[in-house]
Formats: sequence, C-alpha cells, structure tokens
Amino acid sequence: MSYPIPSKMWQRVSIVVLLLLIPSVGIAILRQSATVAVPANQTPPSSTPTSSILPNHPDYQALQALVQKYSCVVPVQNFGTLPLTRAEFATVLNACVNRSNELIATDPKIVTQGDMKTLQRLQSEFAPELAILRNQIDELEAGSPVTPTQAPRERTQAESTRKTQPVPTAPPLSIPSGSSVQDQVSNRPVSPTRQTRSTIGRVAPEPQTGSRFNTENYNRIDDNPFHRVGNEPLSTFSIDVDTASYSNVRRFITQGELPPKDAVRIEELINYFTYNYPQPKGDADGRQSQRPFSVTTELAAAPWNPQHKLVQVGLQGKRLESETLPPSNLVFLIDVSGSMDDPNKLPLVQQSLKLLVNKLRPEDRVSLVVYAGNAGLVLPATPGSQKSKILAAIDRLEAGGSTAGGQGIELAYKIAKQSFLKSGNNRVILATDGDFNVGVSSDAELTRLIEQKRDQGIFLTVLGFGTGNYKDGKMEQLADKGNGNYAYIDTLLEAKKVLVNDLRGTLFTIAKDVKIQVEFNPAKVQAYRLIGYENRLLQNQDFNDDKKDAGDIGAGHSVTALYEIIPTGTKSDVKLPEIDPLRYQRSGETASDAAGNELMQVKLRYKLPQDSTSQLITQTIQDDDLRADQIPSTNLRFAAAVATFGMLLRDSEYKGNANFDLVMKLATQGKGEDQEGYRGEFIRLVEQSKGLMTRTGSRE
Repeated sequence: MSYPIPSKMWQRVSIVVLLLLIPSVGIAILRQSATVAVPANQTPPSSTPTSSILPNHPDYQALQALVQKYSCVVPVQNFGTLPLTRAEFATVLNACVNRSNELIATDPKIVTQGDMKTLQRLQSEFAPELAILRNQIDELEAGSPVTPTQAPRERTQAESTRKTQPVPTAPPLSIPSGSSVQDQVSNRPVSPTRQTRSTIGRVAPEPQTGSRFNTENYNRIDDNPFHRVGNEPLSTFSIDVDTASYSNVRRFITQGELPPKDAVRIEELINYFTYNYPQPKGDADGRQSQRPFSVTTELAAAPWNPQHKLVQVGLQGKRLESETLPPSNLVFLIDVSGSMDDPNKLPLVQQSLKLLVNKLRPEDRVSLVVYAGNAGLVLPATPGSQKSKILAAIDRLEAGGSTAGGQGIELAYKIAKQSFLKSGNNRVILATDGDFNVGVSSDAELTRLIEQKRDQGIFLTVLGFGTGNYKDGKMEQLADKGNGNYAYIDTLLEAKKVLVNDLRGTLFTIAKDVKIQVEFNPAKVQAYRLIGYENRLLQNQDFNDDKKDAGDIGAGHSVTALYEIIPTGTKSDVKLPEIDPLRYQRSGETASDAAGNELMQVKLRYKLPQDSTSQLITQTIQDDDLRADQIPSTNLRFAAAVATFGMLLRDSEYKGNANFDLVMKLATQGKGEDQEGYRGEFIRLVEQSKGLMTRTGSRE
C-alpha cells in the first residue's frame, strides 16, 4: 500500500536532494547571499575576500570545537580545513545552535554554560548573515506554491508559517537564526506529532500591512510623573516579580525591530535580573527570625540627571534548600487551540514543560488539562516519579479548534482542588498565547474566578508563548490576580531559566500581598517619581487594608524599585506640577526637625503564604551627602542601566540626558560576576538597540 506525500514535503525533499547531489549548487546559493537584499534593519556583510574566516581564526576554532563536541551536522563542505565565507560560517553556526537545543530538550545540563555563551556571542557577531540565510530559505519555499489539491487546513498552516514568527531556537540573548536547508529535514521538533513542521526561526518578521496578521495586545502605560512632596508625601505600590516584558522586548530586538512602547514595563526589565542583596536575618532580639526577605536601600546621583538623586529599594527573598521545599500539586493547563498551531507555541510549550518535569520529585504530583473547543483532562494527578508517563502525555498534545480558555481554567482549578495538598504548593501553570475567545472569556469573569481560587490557596503561574496574536495585557492581569508570576518564553533557554534555574522562585511563594509605602520628608525632598510599576500603584489607604491584593515574592526572588527624587532647594529642568500652596499644611521649611537627617521612610507589609494578617517592616533612609569619591554598588549601577534602557525604549519624557552609551557604561560597570551570562546578554541587546535606533532615526 502506498501513501501520498504532501506537496510541501516533496518541495523540501527536492531542495535537500538538489543540494546534497550537486554541492556546487548549494555552495553557490550560500555565496549568493552576499548579493541578496538585506532586511532594512540589518547591515549587509562585506563580500570581499577579506571577509572570509580562516581556519586559524578564534571564531572558526571555537565553532569547530562545538561541532566536534556536540556532533553537529555540518552542511558546508571542507569545514575545518578551508576558509569559509561569512554566509557559510553562519550556516554551520545555525546547525550547531539547533543541535544544542535538541540536546538541551533531553538534558538541560548537557550543553555547558561556557558553550552557551560562545554560541550567543557568535550569533550576535553573525546576525546579518543569519538573517540572509532565513530569507534564502523563504525564497526557496516560496518557489513552489501550495497545490490546489492540498487540504485547506494544511494550506492555512503553510501560509501562516510564512506570516508568523516560528520558534527562535537560539540561546537567550542571541540572534534567532534560520535552519539550513538540510536541517529542515534532519532537525525535527521534539514532539512526534509535529513531524511535518519546520523548526526554523526568523531573524526579522515579515513586514506587516497595517494590522493584518498582527493582533498583539498591550495595555497602555503612561510614565509615572513627578509629584510634589508638599502635596503628595506618600507613594504606595505593590511589588512585582514578573519578567515577561524583558524576554518579550528581547524577542522584538533580536528580530530586528524596536518593541512597542507599551510592551516595555521598566520594573519587569529591572527584576529580570538577580541582585546581590543579603539574605534575610532575624533582629538582634530574635523576634523577627521568621522574616522571609531582607530590605536593602542605597542612594546615589541619578545618572541621566546628576542634579537629581536615585534611591534604590531592594528586597531579597529567602532561599529554600531542596530538602525543605514543600511537595507540589501542579496542574499544567495547556492551550491547544488553533492559534497555538505554530512552532514557537505548542511545540515550545511541550519542550518547556519537559524541562520542569525532569525536576519533579516523587512527592510532587502533576495533572494535565487542555482546552480548545472544549476543555479536557489528559492526565490525572500523577506522582513525579512517573516521569515517562507525564512526558508521554505532553508529547500527545496537538493544536486545533477554538479557545475555551475560561472552561479550561475552571477545570484546571477543579483538578487542583481534588488533589489539594494542605501543607504543599498548589498551583495551576497556564501556557498560552492569551487568545481566549470562547466561554468565560471576559477579563472581569476570569479575574473573579482566579481571585476566588487564590483565596482557597491555589495560585496561578502564567507562561506566555508566540507572536502575532499575543495577548500580553490579559495574561499579566491573570497572573497578578492569581498570586502568581508571569513570564514570556521565547526560546528553550528562557524556559530553562524560568522552569529550572529559577524554579524555586517561580513555584514557591514565601510572602504574599507585599506592599511598599514611602513617605518623603519635605524638608529634604521637593519632588519624587517612581520608575516603573505604573500598573501596580495603590491608593494610600490600601497599604493598611489586608483585604487588598498585592504582589508576591518567591523563594530566592529579588525585587528592586527605583525612585528619582529632586532634593529640596534644587532648581531642576524638569517641569513639576503647578498646585497652589496649601493653606493649612506646614511647608517643608517650617516642619518639625523630628525627622532629623531622614530623607524618607520605607514601610513594607506582607503576609506569610498561609496567613491572612499582614506584618510590618519599617526602615529609614538618611540624606547622606554624596561625596565625589563615593562609588555606587554594582547593584545600583546595573539597575540604573536597565532603567535607563527602558526609558530610552519608551522615549520617556524623563530620560534627561540618557543615551545608549550611558547604558553601556553603567551596565559594564555593574556587570559583576554574571555567572549565568544574563547581564552580558543585556549588554549585547543594548548594542543591537543602539543600531536599530540609529537606522530608524528616532523612537517612533
């Protein structure tokens, strides 16, 4: 019996056979890339002989070592012995990136951190060639139109693959790359149900016409303004440990475009990184030995406006050892609707969850719920020791149908309640692009449901995937109301960061409803501005209201907030709000000296996960004069670098004299040890952003 082979597969097999049987044709295609039109956001590489990479070049030798170490498929002849053009080098590099991601999917530790950094560095250096390689693949694929006999669903998938962004399979902070033609056949997605889909990634998105094919949604953000202390001495907000904005911004930049302003939430950029804050300690009398986090403050000149001062407030969550972690009752809630039918969505979800499954302990339980046209239970509560059973259930997932998001969430919470662990960690992990359109879909209905379950001790973690129809605003709101966190996963290595490296902080809450209230001394401060946290602001009376929901801190999480303040008596170039003087209030000059040299008082309220009554922490910051030789800590310099970067991306009216060179200087000075390479990745993103801004002329 014979089976028809889809025309799409015939097309790809034909291309591969052509390149394998006639090597000169393949090499000609690669060499031709120097004359192919380069995307507007890329700089064309030189095609002169001087652009060739010799075998004794450090980059060549580094790539050759990776090829040998990880058995990468080399699609270019004479690699290792003869010089390569930059296009040929990029092809080998991309094959090695795909190979490393395959290995990481099976064992997160198999590719060393040093090799990951090497791949990231090489991808950054060869970004233009990788972009051209992707365009070559697109042109070859476009040469064979979809046949009329092709099934409508298959035809739709083929079209959407060209219109949306497939999985960027490169390591984080690296430039997403396109696969070689051979890799389209040899490097298949991990999920066996996706064997006819390509894993190639694109460097730059296909130009959009108006809003066609792109319905991504971001809630509007207006920068926090300056407030006069004489009229508004209190500032109150909820902490935020979400990191989705940073990885989403990275996705835009590595694709060769600046992110939308409203996609840039500065506090999430800052809190993507960990800071060297001390672990919490008890008071001298021992009464506060159970405090779950430490509080660190620092004062320095604001880098973008030296007339102003920058105040850093840092919280460090207590680290928990593996043996002290409570058992987990996890319900994976997976969106398998038609909108998830792209390689950077469901296949990446499957690979990401496998990383988490590999970290489960025998005492942990996992359930699997899916939703599309209807919601269904794929896997009942299963012990973490039965990993093969859990992984097999994940592999069986396929996308198709409309999105009954509300029904899926209801079922997931029902399953979580049935397996509830009284002294454990009960959590629903939602993986989706946020495109709910069937069932309980309004934001109000969903948030009420999630708030109700939150109060019953079941928290929510939201993992965002995909591009084109991504609903960032809705997903952030769901995680906020569910006492959980929100991350955007654009690569498998970002999944490793969230679900392996930061597993304790992602899954184990040590303090909930954490609020900060700052009171400024009008004798020392005339105006202040909270940087970021625009959608986390609270009313002043909410601080003492234990019924008011706020942010949560996970084990080992660090949280950073920055205030820009204008000292009293300083003539600033920032326009402050004009408010008539208050008749019955004392001005800063006539206020009591009871506060002495205090600049501000910081108060924090939090609840332990099982408590309903909050506890209070109070700390003052003194107005120490800044000496010329006073050097800010690496914590403050790096946080200031990220904040400056965010203001530039948002084109904030408060960015002062900030520029990308200032960001680079601060980030380099504050890089520190950087064991995971995240800060080095940030520096490369800044370099790319500077190039994008230069080419576009300004921040649109």
